[in-house]
Amino acid sequence: MSLFRALVGAVRSVRHAPRLAAGFVPDDDVLLDAPDERLAPALVAAALADPEPAAKLLATTRDSGEWEDRDRYVTRLATFAYSRGDWLTHWLSVAPGDPDAMLVTAQLAVRQAWESPARAERLRELGPLIHAVVEGAPHDPVPWRLALDHARGSHAGHTVFESLWEQAVRRSPHHYGCHVAALKYLSAQWYGSHRAAFDFAEQAADDAAPDSLVRALPVRAAYDRLRVPTDRDPSVPERRIDRAADRALALSAGFPTGDPWPAEVRNLLAYVLVERARWEEARDEFDRIGVHATSFPWGAPRAAGRGAVREDPLRRFLGARDRVGGELSRRTPLWGTGRGRAGRGGPGGH
Repeated sequence: MSLFRALVGAVRSVRHAPRLAAGFVPDDDVLLDAPDERLAPALVAAALADPEPAAKLLATTRDSGEWEDRDRYVTRLATFAYSRGDWLTHWLSVAPGDPDAMLVTAQLAVRQAWESPARAERLRELGPLIHAVVEGAPHDPVPWRLALDHARGSHAGHTVFESLWEQAVRRSPHHYGCHVAALKYLSAQWYGSHRAAFDFAEQAADDAAPDSLVRALPVRAAYDRLRVPTDRDPSVPERRIDRAADRALALSAGFPTGDPWPAEVRNLLAYVLVERARWEEARDEFDRIGVHATSFPWGAPRAAGRGAVREDPLRRFLGARDRVGGELSRRTPLWGTGRGRAGRGGPGGH
């Protein structure tokens, strides 16, 4: 019987995998963290040590109040400067007081400190830089998002964090990055619990606009919960995790297929759907993602603590996608509905 099942399983995979994978873009076409059409020219120029396009891009987002885009661009530019920082050094030399150059510099410094074994100490040393950046931003929530991340890593108390949060939401009540920063602080991994994280995420999602990425905040809490499978918090039953995925599915369905804007949320949702064995919905979500794979969540360590292992995020993305196709092929009846079995292609139907 086991041999029979193995043989049938192989046939099913061959017969159905091409059809089930038809909606997936080819592996070679998938891009990791592909920049949008505004960021791409700035990164190309930065590779040539020219900071001007990046400076113009961030100035535009600041002047027009495009806070979500601004947050993404600051983070991506700091990530680029992590390995190629000559353009940022040049920018600071020609415009030492530029608020955008200082913001990218602060984002980069926080990342570097975060990766240090002496993280909390290194982050505390950055206090004056963080203070200078937020003081120079009367309307911008992005420096306050950075301040929230800094406060979490430097072990700031609840009072300090709440004060920073009030300043952040005063500038943008539904800023996604600030909400993610607060959710991390409230997570079981840091200073809260799974229940506190879900309560906060669900309330924030209820208050957000229908097309706001904050609507997907509960699925971020679900991801954190699923990463600790042995932590059976009774306040977060499985139906609460599935309800978070349902909310994110409704949000994702409102954006065009292949849209880079909700790409990270869609990747996060696909991860949760795979973990919950919701294979058909996971297939649909991978279809909506298209070519836009993101480092988060696929690049996150598989286990917390010193034993954490980081893997290639693109490989994990493609592996999860293949797993979905394989699971669906195994669940597809080998002989279809039974219609026409005695006709052409059936027994004796040559």
